[in-house]
Amino acid sequence: MKYYTLPYASRALWLGILTIAALAGCHRESGPAPGQGRRGGGAAVPVVAGRVEQRDTPIYLEGIGTVQAFNTVTVQAQVSGILQKVAYTEGQTVKSGDILAQIDPRPYQAQLSQVQAKKAEDEAQLFAARVTYERNFSLLQQGLMDQQTVDTNRASRDQMGALVQADDAMIQQDQVQLDYCTIRSPLNGRTGIRLVDQGNLVQPGNATGLVVVTQLRPISVVFTLPQQDWPQVQKLIASGQNLSALAMGDGTEPLDNGALAVVDNQIDTTTGTIKLKATFPNAKLSLWPGQFVNIRLLVQTRKGGIVVPASVIQRGPQGAYAFVIGADSTVKARPVTVAQIDGGVALIDQGLSPGEQVVVDGQYKLQDGSRVSTGTPKGAHGGTGGPRA
Repeated sequence: MKYYTLPYASRALWLGILTIAALAGCHRESGPAPGQGRRGGGAAVPVVAGRVEQRDTPIYLEGIGTVQAFNTVTVQAQVSGILQKVAYTEGQTVKSGDILAQIDPRPYQAQLSQVQAKKAEDEAQLFAARVTYERNFSLLQQGLMDQQTVDTNRASRDQMGALVQADDAMIQQDQVQLDYCTIRSPLNGRTGIRLVDQGNLVQPGNATGLVVVTQLRPISVVFTLPQQDWPQVQKLIASGQNLSALAMGDGTEPLDNGALAVVDNQIDTTTGTIKLKATFPNAKLSLWPGQFVNIRLLVQTRKGGIVVPASVIQRGPQGAYAFVIGADSTVKARPVTVAQIDGGVALIDQGLSPGEQVVVDGQYKLQDGSRVSTGTPKGAHGGTGGPRA
């Protein structure tokens, strides 16, 4: 009998192949890979569970908006003169009628006094013209005065009366000019940065003005919605409903609660959106002009809506599904129809029933039929928002 000896390299190759085959056999006998579980048996996979809840759920339309002051006034000088006094501090809260600035009133006071003196002079001449006319008219009745003289006296009296009326108008005009020297706030609001310092010459028509006063209570937010949302909004407005709105910042709590005030009269053809305006009381000044916020426009409250935490919903090739925990502690992947997910809450149209137990966290370890172990079940939770329509 002859024996054949393999070269050293060939022997090493065969030993390596046999080792890999042995390891593969051991792996097959050890059971499924970690995280996949066994169908109906094996070690239970720990997960976080929750229950399907039923509750009234608000449905919102969402848009991005910009806060605008309810009213903005650039305070201008109405007369020319030296800015004698600035009576406000930057950022001060003012009321309508509060004094903001004072222009040197002396030239306008002098002009008013001059017109008042002219009126006194004309009133004296009017008195004399009236006396002359009344005396000559009496003489005319006695045949001691001719008609032409009496007519001339009456014309003089009327002329002086007209001069006095013109003086009254001039006094009113000069009084207005004098009042303009005291610049007052036109509304309740807050002053901005001072635009003109004390001692400068100011005059009407200055583009920058003296200061900008903005009304912050209430305040407006202009936002947009896609044009496909407009029919729903239009229907609600036509039915007489007052649509409430939430202004949302970076957190989950609303900055303020308000109401829809205005809908623009056209759709923007370049963006396919429609512009709307909501008004907010802004009692805490949480909204500030120029601020970007998210607006949630309440359009419906679904009574007895089926809700679960948003993390329950999983996505697969066949669409959305959720792992439902059965009475035997095994899970089944059940297809669901989701109305919308918003604020950490998923509103379910089909697929789940109130009271069922679902997997909230730990789904990546599961497959259909896996056995699970759960702690204390947690209910559906979420933020202040609701599903979007």
